[in-house]
Amino acid sequence: MSSTDTDRPIGHACIQSYLRTLDSSPGVYRMLDAMGAVLYVGKARNLKNRVSNYARPAGHSPRIARMISETASMMFLTTKTETEALLLEQNLIKQLKPRYNVLLRDDKSFPNIHVTTDHAFPQIKKHRGAKKEKGAYYGPFASAGAVNRTLNQLQKVFLLRNCSDSVFESRTRPCLLYQIKRCSAPCVGYISDADYGALVSDAERFLQGKSTRVQGQLAKEMEEASEAMEFERAAALRDRIRALTQVQSSQGINPQGVAEADVIALHMEGGQACVQVFFIRANQNWGNRDYYPKTGSGADAAEVMQGFLGQFYDDKEPPRMVLLSDDIPDADLMADALSQKAGRKVEIAVPKRGEKFELVTGALRNARESLARKMSETATQAKLLKGLAEAFDLDAPPERIEVYDNSHIQGTNAVGGMIVAGPEGLMKNQYRKFNIRGDELTPGDDFGMMKEVLTRRFKRLLKEDPDREQGNWPDLLLIDGGAGQVSAVHEIMVEMGVEDIPMVGVAKGIDRDAGKEEFHRPGKPAFALRHNDPVLYFVQRLRDEAHRFAIGAHRQKRSKAVGATPLDEVPGVGATRKRALLAHFGSAKAVSRANLADLKAVDGISAGLAEKIYDFFHERG
Repeated sequence: MSSTDTDRPIGHACIQSYLRTLDSSPGVYRMLDAMGAVLYVGKARNLKNRVSNYARPAGHSPRIARMISETASMMFLTTKTETEALLLEQNLIKQLKPRYNVLLRDDKSFPNIHVTTDHAFPQIKKHRGAKKEKGAYYGPFASAGAVNRTLNQLQKVFLLRNCSDSVFESRTRPCLLYQIKRCSAPCVGYISDADYGALVSDAERFLQGKSTRVQGQLAKEMEEASEAMEFERAAALRDRIRALTQVQSSQGINPQGVAEADVIALHMEGGQACVQVFFIRANQNWGNRDYYPKTGSGADAAEVMQGFLGQFYDDKEPPRMVLLSDDIPDADLMADALSQKAGRKVEIAVPKRGEKFELVTGALRNARESLARKMSETATQAKLLKGLAEAFDLDAPPERIEVYDNSHIQGTNAVGGMIVAGPEGLMKNQYRKFNIRGDELTPGDDFGMMKEVLTRRFKRLLKEDPDREQGNWPDLLLIDGGAGQVSAVHEIMVEMGVEDIPMVGVAKGIDRDAGKEEFHRPGKPAFALRHNDPVLYFVQRLRDEAHRFAIGAHRQKRSKAVGATPLDEVPGVGATRKRALLAHFGSAKAVSRANLADLKAVDGISAGLAEKIYDFFHERG
């Protein structure tokens, strides 16, 4: 139920008017401003009682008082239970991102280690995303770096393959990993199924936290090899034990009494918050990550922690225990919601002593240090943005800077890159690449490429956010180039009606030395900044980052083109059949010259498909 009636009062009186329509059901409520934007989403055990609290004219914190004063209408959804209301509340907060709610930012999935089970010689690899493939999954790890370090050491200890099944099947001799003692070379039969299976079992025992048994078994085998004067084997076992010890020492914290938990600590200062999450699995530390949630214009620690938990576990499986630095309201309700999600009991605790308390204390120290660094970086960034506004005569420090660059080799595999920066630094989740499509462009036409990129960018903005309300419009454009580039881009912006966006071209000076950059703006003379100006260094870093990103996108496109063959264009020929054809004939050129009988002789190529392949190449010629 909602109201968009313009005669409806605003603030306490507006909220009061809804009370007669509500009952004592649990549910979720939304507060909206006069424009219909959602200000706040909340849940209630008893909707009527909860909303009546907002209808009181006094006794509210400054934050809640501001929110009430802006409320012009409300919406309600009733639920069967309060737990259901809590889950719905967090779901709506993630979708709607209301101004006065605590919001979790930069919430990415975590990598796992995946041990496959659908092959005689299982593969061990990093996995991110839905767990659809068969096998055992171990995680989560806090970052790709954490999982890569562990995989690197596991290769040394357990010698398991990390190559794909297709590479495995095509090997005729061991790869480099065997030579450097990182793989047991099952691809060429250097180890039996049974012995390889034993290595897989050892690796899984380690990932389950049973590393002492693995180490004991390796030590026993090393002693036996030494007594049998098999010194080379003994040395190999010694290296594996050493690698196993290195895995454990690199993990830092390895609690004895906590087998599986997420340790979550919050530190707040100056209206900003940092939440540090440590992942403890199988009595091992599998890394940590910091988050900087928006505090909803002044929420207290308990509300920030509760909002974080609800959104953090919205798309993740919770562990058996969650250790917190701060109490949350309705902790039993949150535990019930997480238990329902996991399909088993999840315990939430705020430890006061012992090993669990030490884990939380360590996470809290990390949160405090991370927030201090973040606040220092933010203050520096604010000074740089203010200096940028002064240098380029902007009305205010820019909230969103977009920097563009192109990369190509003599016009081939051309790619445009866009990076984004703002008050909190580089916004990497906003980066975009543009595959240059213009067939009519002259190879190497940088002006034409930049025109295409900017045209596509602003066409999309005009279509998706014509009123410039979603925060995706830039306050400043930086273009790699001089007066010519700026003039070409300005023409496009005038044509599209977006010439009000400030634009600056960054060009190297006369002798092309870094530090002597010239800045070009439409209709204004070029100018330079003094050599040691921090704003100059800032612009150089942005330009270099755009250049790095564009080159990376170009190399990726080029490498795909290098691996392409005419077979990619044949209808019905996918990756498996392409491999079969190349393995049989040796090259795509040989396939194109093959007669029909030879094509039919290839495994996996039916008579009908052989005719299609033959017709494809011979009709071409």
